[in-house]
Amino acid sequence: MRLVRGPHPRPAQSPLPPAGAAVRRLPQPRRQKAPIVAIAHTLAVIIWLVLTTETACTDLGPDFYATRSDPAKEAQRLIARLEALGHTVTLAPAA
Repeated sequence: MRLVRGPHPRPAQSPLPPAGAAVRRLPQPRRQKAPIVAIAHTLAVIIWLVLTTETACTDLGPDFYATRSDPAKEAQRLIARLEALGHTVTLAPAA
């Protein structure tokens, strides 16, 4: 009987820590201490920003990235992308 080793699957409900993406890009042998270093770095950056700006941390909210986008710019970007693929785009207002 062989023992198969590998990364353990994470449940879909549990979010990765902010440094999770950086840790996943590291080669396997360096992943042992990388999460500790990555989280320590993230905390150091947050603490430095709070101390230098002398402001409290504020939660950006669940829709922060959704409300940052401009619908007109997004439409122009998508039109340019379709035209680069060789399509002709005509927009009509929704009824």
